Amino acid sequence: MSEVSSTQQNSIAPTGTFKVAAIQMASGPNVAGNLAEARRLIAKAAEQGARLVVLPEFFAIMGMSEQDKVTAREQPGQGRIQSFLAETARQNKIWLVGGSIPLVASEPGKVLNTCLMFDERGEQVARYDKIHLFNLELGNERYNEAKTIEPGNRVVVVDSPFGRIGLAVCYDLRFPELFRAMKDVDIIVLPAAFTETTGKMHWEVLVRARAIENLAYVVASAQGGYHVSGRETHGNSMIVDPWGRVLDRLPRGSGVVIAEVNPSYQASLRNSLPALAHRVLHSC
Repeated sequence: MSEVSSTQQNSIAPTGTFKVAAIQMASGPNVAGNLAEARRLIAKAAEQGARLVVLPEFFAIMGMSEQDKVTAREQPGQGRIQSFLAETARQNKIWLVGGSIPLVASEPGKVLNTCLMFDERGEQVARYDKIHLFNLELGNERYNEAKTIEPGNRVVVVDSPFGRIGLAVCYDLRFPELFRAMKDVDIIVLPAAFTETTGKMHWEVLVRARAIENLAYVVASAQGGYHVSGRETHGNSMIVDPWGRVLDRLPRGSGVVIAEVNPSYQASLRNSLPALAHRVLHSC
């Protein structure tokens, strides 16, 4: 398993309940239009009291071809998408998980599929580059992310005011060893763009499984609907509690999914069912 990167940011364990939100979109090739829609939905989540907000995978661009995201890639710390994330987090006084965005990779024809986290001051506090790359050949559907995406190699956990937060993106969901390597996280954030084909059978099952086996809250923020390119994504953004209960979901289209995180409830579950302490095989 890859090296684990842990970032500490005001890592005081939360003492009371707080709200988290997952943003669902059906992004297209127009970056400015996608950012405007994301701004509207983030503001809506903040107005409803969310303190931690998660955007979907490639929220700023779902292009007509896979090459479009390469054209839209940004240098780390520069570019309109990153500026938007920092500014929006600061304006709404929230912690914002910027779904994923295309950043420059070491190979010129590829990008890193990068999830950035910003605190309420608009400061970047974490970066995770998606490790597992999706590949599907089923009927008329063909996907091979390795053609345009360079994989990351670090597991990322943030010690935050909301507890330990583990970062993952979409296809990572299928690899439970990644989440075990996060070492007892309280919240898992999962920006995604699951296809309808795989999502209708696997998405909810896998999201709930990751919550149950890690006794963690999962904030799964998805692309959901028909895209200009003709692609269809599954949607069903959801927030799942450590017992596997779906607290809120949105089947399709743009919108906000919001729920309350209760650290005391989570602690009581972990005391009642100390499965995390019963692990025998600790290596991946």
